[in-house]
Amino acid sequence: MTDGTVFSKYNIFSKIRDSENYFLVNLLTGNADIIPPDKAREIIERNYSDTDEYVRKGYLVHPEEEKKLFNRKYLDFMDARAKDELQLFFVPWYSCNFSCDYCYQSDYTPHGAEISTDVINAFFSYIGSEFAGRRKYITLFGGEPLMPGGTSKERIGYLLQEAGRRSLDVAIVTNGYTLSEYLPLLNKTVIREIQVTLDGPEKIHNLRRPLKNGEQTFGRIVEGIDAALAAGITVNLRVVLDRENIPALTELSAFAIGKGWTEHPRFKTQLGRNYELHFCGGKRNRLFERAGMYEELYRLSREHPEILRFHRPAFSITRFLAENGALPEALFDSCPGCKTEWAFDYTGRIYPCTATVGKDGQEIGAFYPSASKNAADISRWEERDITAIPECHNCSVQLACGGGCAAVACNATGNLIAPDCRPIKELMEMGMSLYFKEANDD
Repeated sequence: MTDGTVFSKYNIFSKIRDSENYFLVNLLTGNADIIPPDKAREIIERNYSDTDEYVRKGYLVHPEEEKKLFNRKYLDFMDARAKDELQLFFVPWYSCNFSCDYCYQSDYTPHGAEISTDVINAFFSYIGSEFAGRRKYITLFGGEPLMPGGTSKERIGYLLQEAGRRSLDVAIVTNGYTLSEYLPLLNKTVIREIQVTLDGPEKIHNLRRPLKNGEQTFGRIVEGIDAALAAGITVNLRVVLDRENIPALTELSAFAIGKGWTEHPRFKTQLGRNYELHFCGGKRNRLFERAGMYEELYRLSREHPEILRFHRPAFSITRFLAENGALPEALFDSCPGCKTEWAFDYTGRIYPCTATVGKDGQEIGAFYPSASKNAADISRWEERDITAIPECHNCSVQLACGGGCAAVACNATGNLIAPDCRPIKELMEMGMSLYFKEANDD
């Protein structure tokens, strides 16, 4: 441009799926537009008939001014994150009563000792001192944190009691099999939510997630979900998807709708992609790439729109835009490890996040029997964001991607300060088509 303006490096511009229209989004300035074909051609050719609107919305910029805006927004992001609530994961054991055929923890080194009240007390002492003055809550993780048996219930009951004494909310990630029998213990503190996994309708779920003795689990889990909702506890139903079970998502959606779950104010859903984190049992050829899963969700949602009553996939930032009428804040970092997320286990070790907890060699400190921290490793996690990852610097989708997952990036490259690239454009192409009627009006 002769006036010194250029097409912003943060513009995300692409053609909407199954439409002649395009979208233009800039997370730095917070603007988003659906662009008809003639205007899209101007953008492609960089031959604008009227630049005023493009300049006003930050699609055309003076690079130095844009750099100043980036720096201001980055500092705002860092300041806000320093005040964010902390999520502190606690693993009372790595034992599990299930034999899921895709378990990524199945090759973890076993640690035989049972959790003691001394360890629980040390955990609360550590987080009370280390994170004094910060808003925080605890998430019980595993293994399976709600294992059957009197000793397990006694230890979990004690942990919930101690959380309640300190006014700390608790969330629980469970397979849901013993949820009904644990409900009487859950009044010891505020239960923020319980995440439960169903991998499809009864037949498919039972094949993928049986007990270790081979017994079926679907019925007991459904009973637990019903009981938790009846008790006023939020249930976050998770479905782990791959090529084998995604065709049954329509049937699972119909089941949840028929149960009345989808109309319950305390019921929500999430879809997870079955992928190889550290280890993944079973057949690799059934795993989706990230875009591949969303391609199938897009197709299924168009063919069976009732799925959207069960779950509305994010398609990157497009669901947020559709539901809020505005873009989310620019994402300078999508990895919470050693920032707003920490993980602790019953052996006394500390890890950066849930993707690393329990994996030998990835601990970054200890809280029991004595407290210690690996300052160098923690610093490395803390410094990782899009400003530190070279590959992110000239990427147009960096403020929607945030650099991805540090653990996945490190597993793939051996380098923590590397990107876990997300197919942002492809996801937005589908999401714009699915959630915006005007995107398909030619």
